[in-house]
Order: sequence, then C-alpha cells, then structure tokens
Amino acid sequence: MASSLYFGGGTPSLVPAHFIVSLLEELEKQGIQRSPDAEITLEINPATVDPHKMEIYLKSGINRFSVGAQTFNDGLLKSVHREHNATQTRETLALLKSFGVNFSFDLLFALPGQSLEILNTDLDEVLKVMPNHVSPYCLTVPEGHVLSAGRPLESIQLEMFDLISHRLKSAGFLQYEISNFSRPGFESKHNSVYWDDSEYWGLGLSSHSYDKQGGQWGGRYWNSSNFGVYMDQVASWQNKVWSSPHEYLPESQKEILLAHQSLTDFCHISLRTLHGLNADRVTKKFGARTMSHLEPILLELKERGWLNHSKQTWSLSDEGIVLSNQVFAALTFLEGEIPQN
Repeated sequence: MASSLYFGGGTPSLVPAHFIVSLLEELEKQGIQRSPDAEITLEINPATVDPHKMEIYLKSGINRFSVGAQTFNDGLLKSVHREHNATQTRETLALLKSFGVNFSFDLLFALPGQSLEILNTDLDEVLKVMPNHVSPYCLTVPEGHVLSAGRPLESIQLEMFDLISHRLKSAGFLQYEISNFSRPGFESKHNSVYWDDSEYWGLGLSSHSYDKQGGQWGGRYWNSSNFGVYMDQVASWQNKVWSSPHEYLPESQKEILLAHQSLTDFCHISLRTLHGLNADRVTKKFGARTMSHLEPILLELKERGWLNHSKQTWSLSDEGIVLSNQVFAALTFLEGEIPQN
C-alpha cells in the first residue's frame, strides 16, 4: 500500500494533464494501491498550470503541489536560466490559493548577486502567500561553474539561512528537517520516507530505489540515465513479476549495502530531522555493540555544542545545523570500523 506518490523531478506539469492521470490509473491496474490518506505530489513550475489542468489533477487524486518558484527577483531568475518570471509565479500561487490546495514553495538562496535585502523581500512575498511548506535550498555548483562567480561569501550564506530560519519560525513554521519547514501537520510524507529509513521505489529514467531485501543491510538501485538503454530494459521486463526493484537490474545499476554504509546513512538521515538519532532504533537495527561504538563519538559532538541529547535521542543543536557537514563527517564510517554483533 503506497503512502506517497511523487511526480518529479523535472517539470511533469509541462506534459498534458491526462498523461499524469494515465500513469495513476496504470499503477492501480498493476496492483499498486494507495492508502486512504496517501499524499500525491506533483512538481510544477510557474506558468505551467491553468484552471483546466488543476481540475484534472484534483479529480485524479493529486493533493499536493511543489512549486519551483526559487525567487521573485526577475534578474536572479534570468541568471539561473529560469523560464518564468515573478509575475507568473504570483499568478500561479494565486491559482493554487483559489483552489484551496496544499502546496510547497521552493526557495533558492546564495545566488550570484543575491543580497540579504533581496532574500528578505522574497520572504515577505512567501509569507504573504503562506504556503503550507517551504524548502530553502542553497545554490550548489562546482568550482569554476559560471554560476560560482559573484555568489555571496560563505559568511553571508550563513546569515541568509539564519534569516530564512528566523522568519519562517516566527511565522509559525516548524523546521522538521535541515532544509524543510512546514506549518504544523503539513510535513512532506514523501520526503519523510527517505529520512525514516523506509523503502521506496523510483520509476522512470535515472530514478533511484531503496529496499531492505538485497542483503542484510538493504540496497540502492537506479535506472539508466541513457534513454535508449532504459527503454531496452523496460521492454525486456515485460510480463515479468517483480518482488524487488533490484531483481532484473545489472550489477552496474545496484549497490548492496555493507554495515558501515548502512550505519552512515542511518546516522546522517536521522540527524537531518527534528526527531534526531534514537539509540533504541540504532540498537534494534545494528545491535548493542554498534550503539556502544557510537556513544563516545556522539558525546564528543555534544561537548562541542553540535548535538543535543535527551531521552535516548541525539539531535542537532542550532550550531550543529550550521555545521552539519562536520557532524556528518564524524559519523561517516569505513569498512571494518563497525563491531560485529
């Protein structure tokens, strides 16, 4: 029973709405049933939806929309090669509000030429609309990339994130994950699947999956990024019965996890969330000896002021959120470092 269906990345709202409906119908025909409270999210960009599309989406059961707005500054939108403008963003948000739907807003910061003042103006507009969910993303580009020039200094980037966090929290949003804020009760079910160490299945070109059947610690699997290869593989799977995403994939498209890799993932994804890393959950999955191995590392991070500890749970402090990469580095394990239970 699927608790979440998610259409994205890319911009699925560019294709005719009935294509999305057909996919939902075909999934049901193949036995993938939705739970009664399933969250069905569609990624959209401004100016790619209209009232007619919205009616089709809602009738098909789509109940959440993720808007790739990024910023309300037209100059910045052009600099990151976005095809929409701020007016179109406002029109799309007004359309969503008129339908009374649940929607999330993607906010991009640390852009070339972006200042704290521009970001604050963006936040003014976001809070005027009051989406149920906001995902702030720091622009990440490799050194030497054309967009790496003119970006704010790292100290300003930290101020930007502090500004976002302060303003959203002051408006009643909960920072339930490092880069995700929601109004109470509107946390993304889909994203939470990743952070809760739950299984998921990715369908389509380049999509990724994770399950716990491939070996003791589970495995990661991915579809080819080459369209021809992907289509040939799909054709070869016709009339085959799947029990796991990894079953018919070649070795080059799968990774069976070892204990140290699984523990690293578990620590990182748990600490990204407000709920934190729970000692009982670690013990249940990896054993008491592994938890004993973790404790001195966690205590040292607490002494540095990067972790809080309460009721068997470790969570990032305010300083730890800012320095989360250093926390994760300390909780990255190599083969042979984890004691066998």
